Amino acid sequence: MPETLPETRRVGPHPVMFCPADGPPLRDAGDVIGDAFYHGVTWIAVPVERLDPDFFRLRTGVAGEFLQKFANYRLRLAVVGDVSRQVAASDAFRDLVRECDRGSQCWFVPGPEALEERLAGA
Repeated sequence: MPETLPETRRVGPHPVMFCPADGPPLRDAGDVIGDAFYHGVTWIAVPVERLDPDFFRLRTGVAGEFLQKFANYRLRLAVVGDVSRQVAASDAFRDLVRECDRGSQCWFVPGPEALEERLAGA
């Protein structure tokens, strides 16, 4: 079965690459950053189900490395989907989500519609 390609579209003034929900888990941001530059986007929307489970266990360092790589390349990340289970299981992860959502570099949004609404207001 062929891999589904990311969809790229404008949301307001922002070019956004929406990664498909199917595919291997993403552990390293480099897996999508190259595609982001190829498509000329500033935002990358990654479905929760595509993130490696270690992303949600902050002690592993996966989330920190992932987010730092996005910051280094001046790309913005939207984690799209329900993270309520992970937030309930970890105070540290809950704090990360809250801090990210206050900023402009990384957001956790419940769905693509929520991302589109937030970007339209940004």
